[in-house]
Amino acid sequence: MRRVTDTHNLTWQVSPDLLGIVNQAGVFVETNPAWQTVLGWTEPEIRSMVFTDFLHPDDMDRTLALFTSLKAGEPALHFENRYRCKDGSYRWLSWVAVPEGDIFVCSARDVTKDKANVRALQSSEDEAALREQFIAILGHDLRNPLAAIGSAVRIALRQSHDEKIAATLKAIDGSAERMAKLIDTIMDFARARLGGGIPVDLRRVENLQKGFECVVDEIRIAHPERKFETSFKFEDVLVCDAARLDQLLSNLVANAVTHGPQDEPISVVTDKADGSFVLSVGNSGNKIPGDVIPNLFKPFERTEEGASLQGLGLGLYIADQIAKAHSGELNVTSSEDRTVFTLAIPLERKS
Repeated sequence: MRRVTDTHNLTWQVSPDLLGIVNQAGVFVETNPAWQTVLGWTEPEIRSMVFTDFLHPDDMDRTLALFTSLKAGEPALHFENRYRCKDGSYRWLSWVAVPEGDIFVCSARDVTKDKANVRALQSSEDEAALREQFIAILGHDLRNPLAAIGSAVRIALRQSHDEKIAATLKAIDGSAERMAKLIDTIMDFARARLGGGIPVDLRRVENLQKGFECVVDEIRIAHPERKFETSFKFEDVLVCDAARLDQLLSNLVANAVTHGPQDEPISVVTDKADGSFVLSVGNSGNKIPGDVIPNLFKPFERTEEGASLQGLGLGLYIADQIAKAHSGELNVTSSEDRTVFTLAIPLERKS
């Protein structure tokens, strides 16, 4: 019967693991073909060096300590270190070494990919923790002091002040409100990009019109110079998150205000078509270039220099994410004189 150390047996020749016999001087006097496959070294080259010539400098001390233990008769199990390849790179190897008389019989498995996978998993876990910290900072550490500022300003506004101070307090209150909206927008973006989509609370809603009217009225008050035309024809029940659809509509109308001409009306229409709830927001103006449309729903994209969507270029992106969270689609059509954004949500959700 052949011994394990017989270098002519079939296992020695075809094994994908590195097999070797090391003498007391630390020289691999016998190696199998896997050494050249994995590390690139030929057998004569390996015999001309001691094992420390292959070691990564950071692994030197502990590997020498292990070799001392081997000489004392103690086997080594699953010891990992890095061996230099002929091209100068390093591979992680997991060793099993057993003393046998005055030699050491060794086998090593290449675990470089396993190490990379562990690092990638750790990186993903670190990213998840960072994501949670980021959202927590936005949701609590920034929002709370901002709310305190707003409350303090509103209390101060109840007191008598001269016109200049009153105007300053109102400006602070308005800035605080805009900052709060920006925080909401950034949180939605963080959840959508890092947390698997914008969360929605789906319920049966019997009257979407009331919320939509409030959205249009708020924007009308902020832009008294603009004209809005509404036609709310949808009267069925819709399973949706009404607050999120209000947010979607607000983003679309704000976008129309930004890009449509001031002397032309903005239309807001709801209806039912092809088994879907349909919401459309249209405005007159220049045609959106064909090369721009594919990027409209990407974050931080703007259709023209200096334009602002929720201040960050996130309005259309968040609107699109809200649509997807409802199993719906948000599309845009643009001609030479009119642009229309259309949301379609199936009335019967797929299980």
